[in-house]
Amino acid sequence: MSVGEPFVSSGTALVVPVRRRDGSAAVLKVDRPHRESEHEAAALARWAGDGAVRLLAVDSGGDALLIERCEPGTPLAAVDPDAAVGILVDLLPRLWTPAGPPFRTLDDEAAHWARSLTDRWEGAGRPFERRLLDAALEQMRVLAPSQEDRVLVHQDLHAGNVLRARREPWLVIDPKPLLAERAFAVAPIVRGPELGAGRRSVLRRLDRLTGELGLDRRRAAGWTLAQTVAWAFEGGSALAHHVATARWVLDTL
Repeated sequence: MSVGEPFVSSGTALVVPVRRRDGSAAVLKVDRPHRESEHEAAALARWAGDGAVRLLAVDSGGDALLIERCEPGTPLAAVDPDAAVGILVDLLPRLWTPAGPPFRTLDDEAAHWARSLTDRWEGAGRPFERRLLDAALEQMRVLAPSQEDRVLVHQDLHAGNVLRARREPWLVIDPKPLLAERAFAVAPIVRGPELGAGRRSVLRRLDRLTGELGLDRRRAAGWTLAQTVAWAFEGGSALAHHVATARWVLDTL
């Protein structure tokens, strides 16, 4: 197997193109320990290539994955935003498969966010109003135990994690798996700036995704607020887009 120059080198993974002995193209991904990417291989195995890249091989520890290469690999973020949302509407239900262990539940993840969120807010110098923090914590408290049907979801499925491919027009990559209600699954698409960062774009995505997928808009908005605030901190400060998005979504609740 020949190895090329890395596609991505970050704090969570090293991703390189490879050529297998039979001449076929693939990608080698070596994960560094990271909470959200835990059980990535299991998620890809569960989806079995249905809307997501195929898992070709994995090491015994689950940290080194050989996966299908998307070619040409253009991200969905490069597509017209309205068309991209339509593609996501088609892809999302294919990922919502029943599952159990080893995947972490959204109940556990929300509790994890809640335990550290106030300290992170304080440590970042209270970068936004307490009202926003309290609202996010309240959504975690109320929504987690009231979920009805939990399925496998990708909790970081923004338009940069969907690539153009040959086997199918678009394939999902880089799963951050959780067992969660379907309404939660739109949160990363709504909060992500890839398909438009302004208030109108954010709320339009929320309305389209919930309407076309038949999801409870109130619960989807609540989960978007909760995850957006939970993921707002980076390097001791708050991400401005996350804060703005959380405010816009809160105004609709």
